[in-house]
Amino acid sequence: MSLSLTEIESITSDYFAAAGGRAVDIYFRNSFLLDLLMNRQAGLFERPGGGEKIRVPLSYSDAEGGFFTRADTLSSDDRATINAAAFNWKHAYGNATVYLTDEVAAAGDYAVVQFVTQKIETAQRTCSSWLASTLYSAAGDEAPTLTGLRALTSSDADKPYGGIAENDLVASDGAKPWRGVTIDAPETMSLDVLQALRSAAKVSDGRDGKPNVAVTTESLYNKVSRILQVQQRFVTDDGVAQAGFAHLVYEGMVLAADDYCPAGHVFAVNTNHLGFAIHQNGFFARQPWVDLAGPAGRSMKILWHGNLICSNRKAHACHANLS
Repeated sequence: MSLSLTEIESITSDYFAAAGGRAVDIYFRNSFLLDLLMNRQAGLFERPGGGEKIRVPLSYSDAEGGFFTRADTLSSDDRATINAAAFNWKHAYGNATVYLTDEVAAAGDYAVVQFVTQKIETAQRTCSSWLASTLYSAAGDEAPTLTGLRALTSSDADKPYGGIAENDLVASDGAKPWRGVTIDAPETMSLDVLQALRSAAKVSDGRDGKPNVAVTTESLYNKVSRILQVQQRFVTDDGVAQAGFAHLVYEGMVLAADDYCPAGHVFAVNTNHLGFAIHQNGFFARQPWVDLAGPAGRSMKILWHGNLICSNRKAHACHANLS
């Protein structure tokens, strides 16, 4: 049998509406960090309506202030405290194509419905896989992929990140508020490595001043799991546990494995300063099915428009040479 455009649209709508929209979970099943930041919105989460770039305000020094007495004149000067990073829009898609020959080969209405939904699921996984894999990209601002964690933590002081290079932003005392933090000395994964990463990315000693999430490979995660004593190993974070990802909590920082994390790496991030900006019309928005111009069949695309964003670059750190 052959489906009309109305019928295939109806199947697609029913698929996404079924079970309270749980089909959307497919986008987040395979990556801990993608699920944390995009699905659970644990970090920055912006929904801009457009613009040439995604603008993220930064605060990197104090305004005028201090103690005063009744006779004092208070300064009204406005220090140059705020700059803004400008992240390019990045675009991802997943494609679903149903050929007429495949529809004919399906036996009965039920088989056709199953075949169409399988194609949609494949498109969903394809789109999310591109996002999850480039979440750790070292590609810079102009690359078509996400401006990922290796770009965020890059120690190249002259390479722009969010339109700003480390050497472009220097405080009066010589400090560099837009500094990328990467440790690349060869080491064995250990608790000392995790402590060093948290200290390297420390903004302050306050409650939210250090990284609260770390991601690494499964093999490096297992090393930490074996190091910790039994009573420490099963300390959990309820939000992470509910999402179904294996994890540990060490000194207030969640550590989890992510299949897309590059070998030998661990990233420590502060979700108060990291997250996603996603266009209002680009959060896995699906296009209508259309007839193919060539072979007999129909095609539908799932589109995503946005980027990984950061408001304080030095709040995150990477160790890139672990075993």
